Amino acid sequence: MTSPLHAQYSSPLAQRYASKAMLELWSPQVRHGLWRRLWLALAEHERALGIDIPEAALTEMAAHLDDIDFATVAEYEKRFRHDVMAHVHAYGDVAPAAKGVIHLGATSCYVTDNGDLIQMRRGLELLRGRVVAILRALAAFARQWRDTPTLGYTHLQAAQLTTVGKRATLWMQDLALDLADLDHRIATLPMRGVKGTTGTQASFLELFRGDHAKVRELDRRVCHAMGFSGSIPVSGQTYSRKVDAHVLDVVAGIATSAAKFASDLRMLQSFGEIEEPFERDQIGSSAMAYKRNPMRAERINSLARFVQQVAGTANQTHAVQYFERTLDDSAIRRLVIPEAFLATDAILILMENVAGGLEVHPARIRQRIDEELPFMATESLIVRAVAAGMSRQDAHEVIRVHSIAAARAMKDAGTRNDMLDRLAADPAWTVPGGDIRDSLDPSRFIGRAAHQVDDFLAEVVDPILVAAGGAGPAREEVRV
Repeated sequence: MTSPLHAQYSSPLAQRYASKAMLELWSPQVRHGLWRRLWLALAEHERALGIDIPEAALTEMAAHLDDIDFATVAEYEKRFRHDVMAHVHAYGDVAPAAKGVIHLGATSCYVTDNGDLIQMRRGLELLRGRVVAILRALAAFARQWRDTPTLGYTHLQAAQLTTVGKRATLWMQDLALDLADLDHRIATLPMRGVKGTTGTQASFLELFRGDHAKVRELDRRVCHAMGFSGSIPVSGQTYSRKVDAHVLDVVAGIATSAAKFASDLRMLQSFGEIEEPFERDQIGSSAMAYKRNPMRAERINSLARFVQQVAGTANQTHAVQYFERTLDDSAIRRLVIPEAFLATDAILILMENVAGGLEVHPARIRQRIDEELPFMATESLIVRAVAAGMSRQDAHEVIRVHSIAAARAMKDAGTRNDMLDRLAADPAWTVPGGDIRDSLDPSRFIGRAAHQVDDFLAEVVDPILVAAGGAGPAREEVRV
């Protein structure tokens, strides 16, 4: 039997991926509870600055901030075709002493815009906690594998060696940059404030009988009451939608950093070097029982593509807000702002799960190094050949001939890399075989990678983790 819950579409972000905390943040209960808090703050400070608002109005408003009768709201909205006025009337029903003063002097964007900004700032703070948790997991991983050599890649071709831990610092550095952007946006995000219908504050100037100082003070007080240091200096009916673009750019940047991590991991898993967690009873493929697919990393990439796409709409929306505003921002903002946060929250839940359970296979890593290391050692071999009496040009030519032949044999015949054997058998090559073998210790080719891990953790990551303290967001169950 089909239940009512399964008879209509529900977003996978709500049903499968996002956390309880992020879902609650973007819920109607929180959104409209913020509206009521904004109306209360407005009335309180209008009264404090001399507007005749009875104490009973404030008392009743404060007593009914969260007991919202959404059925009554729906009836009012059906009648008025206006969501803000539906909530004004529903609030007045439970706070009758305030019916005449709720929303006094305000336009709809007083609650919608200011409420959205409050939710976005809280959303950024939730994302920040998850980024820090991932940095903590990756820092432990980098320390453990700080000096384990592994193939480095440029152009997706094997290049000089790096270390497993050093590669993890590249992922962490992206997140550290994102964290700096997050902190900047959290610290500087403004409220719209108390600006009136087209941003001129005309209605409030009339309320205060032409007293400009009181209008400015009302704006300042309401912002402070809602936890903001101030409002955007000027606005139309809405705050500039460029602010949305700035916020979603940070959110999309986090998703992009996660996608880079996931893309790298998918390739490493295909090489057999490092794998994402795989649970005891987990099934990788319904047909191929042996498969262990990087499903979590693939999901990160999939969700990140969505976030990158929806974030781009913010600039498009800003570009067509003619003059003081148009309403073609409304429907799309209801969709893309919450969903960008929900999807990025889901991405970070996955990333923390993966980062905390990475499985490294050192033997496979060394096997792949051995396939390529003779080629990487050619510069060192030239130096040793010159020390043994060969000219540099002659040494270069002998190595060139044998390295190309060895690479061709590996590709065409599937043989191991026998370049060193070819060199040792060549009468023109004067370097003793022992010296050749000594040149192939992988630790000789990692440069300062291990020390760079130590420096990066000490100078960049550890201060972030210390400042964040030990408590982090609750771990979420990863669902398919």
